[in-house]
Amino acid sequence: MSEESRPSYAGWRVVFGSAVGVFFASLVIVTFPVLLKRWSEEFTWSRREVSVAFAIAATCAGLLAGPLGHLLDRFGARRIVVPSLFLYGTLFASLWFLTPNLWHLYALYAALGVVGIGTSPVAYARAVSTWFTARRGLALALVISGAALGGMLHPVVAEGLIRRVGWRGACLILGAAVVVVGIPTALRFVRERPASPHASPFLEGAPVAQALRTRMFWLLAVVQLVGSMVQNSVIVHLSALLTDRGVSPERAAVALSAMAAASVAGRLVSGVLIDRAFAARVLMVIMTLTALGAYLLSGTASFGVGTAAAMLVGFGTGGESDIIPYLLSRYFGLKSFSAIYGLVWLANAVGGAFGPIVMGRAYDVTGSYDAILARLALATLVAAVLALALPRYDSAPASR
Repeated sequence: MSEESRPSYAGWRVVFGSAVGVFFASLVIVTFPVLLKRWSEEFTWSRREVSVAFAIAATCAGLLAGPLGHLLDRFGARRIVVPSLFLYGTLFASLWFLTPNLWHLYALYAALGVVGIGTSPVAYARAVSTWFTARRGLALALVISGAALGGMLHPVVAEGLIRRVGWRGACLILGAAVVVVGIPTALRFVRERPASPHASPFLEGAPVAQALRTRMFWLLAVVQLVGSMVQNSVIVHLSALLTDRGVSPERAAVALSAMAAASVAGRLVSGVLIDRAFAARVLMVIMTLTALGAYLLSGTASFGVGTAAAMLVGFGTGGESDIIPYLLSRYFGLKSFSAIYGLVWLANAVGGAFGPIVMGRAYDVTGSYDAILARLALATLVAAVLALALPRYDSAPASR
């Protein structure tokens, strides 16, 4: 455990490489709100119709998360991550050729969802967890913070590129960056800890079938679903919500970046806390903050309040995203960790798909996001209460 605290420890290099991969994995998610309104206006698509593309990507990713987990448990991360990054970057760059046919958008986002799950935290969490025991919470937090860093930078960079080369050129450049930077980094740094006769038995744990029979699995899946629903609904529609209320597109992009910055803080704070305190209680607190943020966002009429509310959502959902895999590793071990995490990720995908569509439909019907955001706030508060039902690790039946 003491070696995990040394900056020279090899596991931290794996954390770095994995964080870079997750940074690029966030590209499709966090650029969608920047592109949504432009596609809606240029191709005369409704916001609900455009939001369906996001839902398709999330659903495809979720459906493949479980099978991908089995492959990761069997073959390791690098063999999955490298081809996934190549296809992911190439497909995103191919948005350059997007036509006014709505099926074209849906087909591209379906393909991005299929390959995108191979670049997600599911693909890296097991490899990182094999290197850490005492500092596992912080290590996972740093990896998943790559997505939040992407959320800070990608919208601003995309907005800047769109002003200079148009949205087609922006997609081409960003997709190329995934291939040019992401693949060499994964080849250099991402790997599991080598087996050693003196190493701890980090590959012990519960099989998938046993995990599915526990209340911990289903409670975490429900919390993941609700958190993803709120997070993705806000990410996809925040720019449109703020610009509808008079905020400039540039300031709306700044609000998205601020939300992502808060997500980094949420990940790091929760990562430090869960190495020192019972993670389920930390989860309850940050889900409550998420609920507060969604409620404030439902009635905001200013850039300042809207940004603060989005930051609360980012902080809470950011922390939740590294607490979930941490709790799964503590309850069920690492033997089938990727497969179990992949199944929980299905709940993440369902929430991520359902939330933005409902938000888009609510706007199309009522011309406002207020009522649906208030309902999402209530659902998140219920999820926070459910986190209190999670048992201590040493009393979890699947961990024995």
